[in-house]
Amino acid sequence: MGKVAVLGAGSWGTALALVLGDNQHDVRLWTHREEQADTINTTRQNKKYLEGISLPDNVKAYHQLNEAIADVETIVLVVPTKAIREVCSQLKEHLHHKVTLIHASKGIEPNSLKRVSEMIEEELPRDFYGEVVVLSGPSHAEEVGERHPTTVTVSSVDIALAQKAQDLFINDKFRVYTNQDIIGVELGGSLKNIIALGAGISDGLDYGDNAKAALITRGLAEIARLGAAMGANPLTFAGLTGVGDLIVTCTSSHSRNWRAGYKLGQGYKLEDVLEQMGMVVEGVRTTQAAYQLSIEENVEMPITKGLYNLLFNHERPKDIVDQLMNRGKTHEVEELPDEFRNHTL
Repeated sequence: MGKVAVLGAGSWGTALALVLGDNQHDVRLWTHREEQADTINTTRQNKKYLEGISLPDNVKAYHQLNEAIADVETIVLVVPTKAIREVCSQLKEHLHHKVTLIHASKGIEPNSLKRVSEMIEEELPRDFYGEVVVLSGPSHAEEVGERHPTTVTVSSVDIALAQKAQDLFINDKFRVYTNQDIIGVELGGSLKNIIALGAGISDGLDYGDNAKAALITRGLAEIARLGAAMGANPLTFAGLTGVGDLIVTCTSSHSRNWRAGYKLGQGYKLEDVLEQMGMVVEGVRTTQAAYQLSIEENVEMPITKGLYNLLFNHERPKDIVDQLMNRGKTHEVEELPDEFRNHTL
């Protein structure tokens, strides 16, 4: 079987390393912290991020990047979006052969408004890979670690590379589909974190299921509206990386974005919530980026705008909900642009 480096030993990176280990690959799980690597190798567990899950013996942790990527055929990049450019810069120094490059990070970079694949392409010369592959979908790391049935999507403009990634990960507990709409797959996986923050806030305010169902549904409309403006296939948002990921992230306490939103809804300050979480809450940075994108693309995104004002302009959660409920009358179903009307399932 193949040699695979998983860069990023958080909960999701560890879970993906476990899947690859179950598939009998030689897996190198990289962390920049030597103590974490030693603990994983000694205990066979990553207790801070995926407690109680034992890793297969063919998963070994590394803290030296050059050792982790030596002679591997595939690199799976699973670090927070704010670390993507730095890690790619390090890869550029240590990578000396061509690999299949897969990323499983979900976010958009504020200010540059780049998706993760675009950030990788800017930082890492194309001599080292063909096209970027993205892995995304409704997948809590905790449940993948428990080997509960999970289904995800891999996407690339090069379908052969997507199929290669599909073969790498797929097994009887981890089903993998392919999709060539990399824009839609990345946007769906990123923007759902914004709506998950909102769902958590709604629950923190004890507004009940009606309010959360409305938030999720109208949130999906915002995601699809922006996606279509940026060239995505709107039907992608009806799939695993759209509505599927939205459901799992908005309705589960496993979701750190939902948990952060819940605390905000209860009245905690953002800085205190982020400190308590102890892990990256991608939805915060993505809210900033999506709000900037909505202005640039001239796309109406009232939920995103409201959450932006809550996170960065310190408006009260209840005031944001009141603003959303008192917007002017409008239609629920919008006309698709002509270029998208002929898409088929």
